[in-house]
Amino acid sequence: MSDKIDFRKSLKTLYQPSAKAFELIEVPAMQFVMVDGAGNPNTAEAYKHALEWLYATSYALKFAVRHATGQDYVVPPLEGLWWSEDMESFIRRDKDRWRWTMMIMAPDFASSALYEAAVEKARGKLGESPASLRLERYEEGLSVQILHIGSYDDEGPTLARLHDEFMPQNGLVATGHHHEIYLSDARKTAPEKLKTILRQPVAHA
Repeated sequence: MSDKIDFRKSLKTLYQPSAKAFELIEVPAMQFVMVDGAGNPNTAEAYKHALEWLYATSYALKFAVRHATGQDYVVPPLEGLWWSEDMESFIRRDKDRWRWTMMIMAPDFASSALYEAAVEKARGKLGESPASLRLERYEEGLSVQILHIGSYDDEGPTLARLHDEFMPQNGLVATGHHHEIYLSDARKTAPEKLKTILRQPVAHA
């Protein structure tokens, strides 16, 4: 049995950014277990259902990989892509208008066949899977990121500095959805201590 891989440690550039300054990085293509949805993440049943499926499938996949290949790994943290037809809804925190793709990274050595087996195992516990549940490669490329420490609802000033100051000053424009990576368990962590990576794919203007 090989050593267990912890991607938060082996991929430090992606999972251990500074909390003091924005960093420009190149994000490689990676595969994720994904579920799409819309609505307030605090109240929408679809969001709760999506997370149940993501975790059930991701852990089933981890064990399927270990059984098939002997390779073990720590299930990576939850991530989310966020957008809205009215982007001002993020400033207003009008969460009912938000759209999202929640996802958990799956290593490249987790094959599609093992993923399908993991989904079948999850179905035995949760019933019918969300229609958008899938294993898909996602590539952001050039991105800006920073570590936010504090409540999710306190991200606004940092995002304003990113879009109104850092990006214009460095000749950058947004090219993809706002991306968050949740390093803390919100169920066990005080809001002011939550650690969240804020990432924005960009291109040179």
